[in-house]
Amino acid sequence: MPIVAETAADIASREALLDRAMGPMRRKKSSEKLRRGRRPSEGLAFVVRDAAGAVAGTVRLWDVRLGEGGPGALLLGPLAVDPALKNAGIGSALMHHALAEAARLGHAAVLLVGDAPYYGRFGFSAEKTGALAMPGPYERHRLLALELIDGALDGARGTLRAAGRKLKAQRLSLAA
Repeated sequence: MPIVAETAADIASREALLDRAMGPMRRKKSSEKLRRGRRPSEGLAFVVRDAAGAVAGTVRLWDVRLGEGGPGALLLGPLAVDPALKNAGIGSALMHHALAEAARLGHAAVLLVGDAPYYGRFGFSAEKTGALAMPGPYERHRLLALELIDGALDGARGTLRAAGRKLKAQRLSLAA
């Protein structure tokens, strides 16, 4: 199954997949506070479709700031695969693709909230997130980061803040 850029036609199928894979509480997570009202980072929203065209896997990356006036970074998530297709390598393929594209586009670092045993195989760790925090409740040991440019997180501190393009701007540009 090829990985392709997400389109507006994928939204309903993606949201249904996220509900199946993550449940209704997904909207209450701290990561969601950083995504709410924003568009994914330009060129960093991907899907895998099944034979019927439905979204079978999804990953998106979001622009964030590391603290007040801090450097920019990306927040990855959610990464989800249709539960019926778990362990087929779709999640890993989406991760590798998203990280390669983020690096190609010149982004310096990617953060996420997730399980270290899973994300560690992609190079994520909590090694450089000790002085960073999420807005709202989260488990500190699950805040992980990957530097795409060596040293990008040196001295990074503070609470992650939403950055990037707002949804309202997207709607206005579509109407124009």
